[in-house]
Parts: sequence; structure tokens; C-alpha cells
Amino acid sequence: MSILQFFWKNQTQIGELALEHLRLVGVSMLLAVLIGIPLGILLTRRPRFRRAILGGATIVQTIPSLAMFGFLLPAPWLGERAGRLAITALTLYALLPIIQNTDAGITGVDAAVREAARGMGMTDWQVLFQVELPLAFGVILTGVRVATVITVGVATIAAAIGAGGLGEFIFRGLAMVDNRVILAGALPAALIALVADFSLSRLERRFRYA
Repeated sequence: MSILQFFWKNQTQIGELALEHLRLVGVSMLLAVLIGIPLGILLTRRPRFRRAILGGATIVQTIPSLAMFGFLLPAPWLGERAGRLAITALTLYALLPIIQNTDAGITGVDAAVREAARGMGMTDWQVLFQVELPLAFGVILTGVRVATVITVGVATIAAAIGAGGLGEFIFRGLAMVDNRVILAGALPAALIALVADFSLSRLERRFRYA
């Protein structure tokens, strides 16, 4: 049976696992954005936390994926369900580029623009939300794009703990030594990453040069 025939025969299961994969990535990225952007903003307001926050996020990036799942497994609430554990691990992996780019984007706003806004009587919060964040949004989006691509790839490892996703095919194919099964997981995952990268790149360019 050729690869195309295998894809056609298993299209329903591939579609279901792709949706599981998208759910893992989508929830993880939502949490990473909700956590990472405020942490990036905090770095611009409280530089003394820079070493602790960036250092912690960098350490997470150096931990191998399977080891991270293993570290989190003993946690009572997380270890009860594989989905929770996978989402937590993926969220942690996605934080670094979002935090870094939020910090870089806000820090990179022209000081003259910031001073002009303050000269108009804006409070620090108004400057942040009405001036700095809109101007930094393109840079922040770059971090979200990088984090999304990373998360799509790492999410394939979630199948090792029973969290589902396209990694199911990859691990099954490795066990069977069957390239068709491996590609049934790897190719859709790569396609998701490419589509996410292209879409977010278009959006990023729109905001950078608006």
C-alpha cells in the first residue's frame, strides 16, 4: 500500500488526531500568551525580576520534552489527566519567545514617543496600553509565531503520555518500523506548523508596517 493510499484509508483517524493536536496547541498558546505577555511587561517595569523570569524560562527550554513530562507527572492535579500535563508542559515551552519579544517590543518603542505621551498627561497605564503595546504588537506577534511553531512540534511528544495528537502515529510508526505510519503523523504536523507560521507572518508584517 502506497503512502497516499494509506492516508486515504486512514483519513478519518488522521483528521481526529489533527484536531486533538490543534486543541493541545491552541489551549497551550492561549495560556502562554496570557502568562507571557504580562511577564514581558513586568520586565519593562521591574528590571530586577529580569534574571529570575528569563532565567527560569530559559531553563525550561533546555529540558528535553520527555523529561519535562516526567518531571510534571508526579504533580497530583496534573498527573491525573494526560491532557492537563501536556498542556502545562507545552505552555512552559512557549513562554520564552513571548516574554522576550514582549520585553524587546516595548523597550524598543522610541523614547521620544513615550515622553510625548507622558507630556500629554497620560498615566503609565495609558502609555502602556495606548502607545507602547500597539507599537510593539508586531514584535510581540513574532514571539507568538515562534512559540506556536515550537509548540506544534513539541506537541507530538504528548502522545508518549497518552495525551493524543499526531504523535500517536509517529510513535506507532516507530514501534512498527513503518514509514507510512510515521509520515501520517509527521506530515500533518509539519503542515500545521507551516500554515501557522505563514498566517502569523502575514499578520505580523501587517502590524509592523501599518
